[in-house]
Amino acid sequence: MTIPNGNKKGPALYEKLIPVSSPSLGKDELGEIGKVFDSKWLGLGKWVLEFENEIKRFLGAKNAVGTSSGTTALHLALDSIGIKKGDKVIVPSLTFAASVQSIMTTGATPVFCDVEPDTLNMDVDDLARRITKKVRAIMPVHYSGLACDMDAIMEIAGKNRVRVVEDAAHAFGSSYKGRRIGSFGDVTCFSFDPIKNITCGEGGAITTNDDKLVRTIYKKRILGIDKDTWSRYAHKRDWFYNVTELGFRYHMSNINAAIGLVQIKKFDDFMRKKRAIVERYDEEFSGIGGIELLRRDYEDTAPFNYIIKVKSAKRDGLMKFLKARGIDSGVHYIPNHIQPFFKDFRKRLPVTEKVWKEILTLPLYYGMSDSDMDKIIDSVKTFFK
Repeated sequence: MTIPNGNKKGPALYEKLIPVSSPSLGKDELGEIGKVFDSKWLGLGKWVLEFENEIKRFLGAKNAVGTSSGTTALHLALDSIGIKKGDKVIVPSLTFAASVQSIMTTGATPVFCDVEPDTLNMDVDDLARRITKKVRAIMPVHYSGLACDMDAIMEIAGKNRVRVVEDAAHAFGSSYKGRRIGSFGDVTCFSFDPIKNITCGEGGAITTNDDKLVRTIYKKRILGIDKDTWSRYAHKRDWFYNVTELGFRYHMSNINAAIGLVQIKKFDDFMRKKRAIVERYDEEFSGIGGIELLRRDYEDTAPFNYIIKVKSAKRDGLMKFLKARGIDSGVHYIPNHIQPFFKDFRKRLPVTEKVWKEILTLPLYYGMSDSDMDKIIDSVKTFFK
């Protein structure tokens, strides 16, 4: 398979080690940041508004709100729908700690559920079993960019009158049944940290089609103030404002939005390259007996990372073998229900407890060279020989 746009040389920073992931940034991003510097308005301003409009256009969402990170987006969304102490939120254990910490920051209790063995997405049957009267929200995580079974999740939510807050940190640009994630459902949260499908350096976003909810999100994003600083100064320096509710300092800055505005224009190129790498990996690894591939949807998934399952307790050995050959790898993730801080919420999750000892993340990023790909594939095959 020919991989489009492959660089012949990797970044100098990683000459000795092929990283698991790496952002792709250049002069265009620096040029847009320079415009922000020239404006002297570094915080929440017109670049953020433009980025929010681009997100709405790209996703087909009615409303979009830029935030300082994906984690603050999750907390802000949960707080805005009224999640509080005494409530429960169902979330898969196999996710980054940010998902769970955002729930606990509201005072609510996380209820861990299991995942499907072939997708590592939320198991809807296990989800249904964990619904109780105290459950106020469900947080599906679109793992590795593959969409969860949203029809089933929304049906369960509707029957039990609970809200759905999608953690789409991995899934910017992915689709579900022809519609981009973020264009349907109650509320969806994205992350634009350095290694996501597009980056703002740091940043996140919330999308929702609920006009009443988005008004609450806008106010809570900037300390519960009814008019943000940019709006006040853009309208004849109207200095007056009201603090109407509890809020947070979670807004995105113009600097971060400027990076995102350039990155979103590059999204199609990013995804063509990453999809091609994923397809080549699958082709090369499909015949290896010690590897089990995850179920993937090449058409609708904007891949965030590339994960295999390594059988027969050989995962850690493969990691060491790759590192010795100058190839980094990772584990996404150590389940939260076995983490010390979440010990009070532990429960038996048989699939999660099995698969996390098998999963291995291999390098996947836009700037990966053809020779790097060859080296990774050859190394994995050599290990299993």
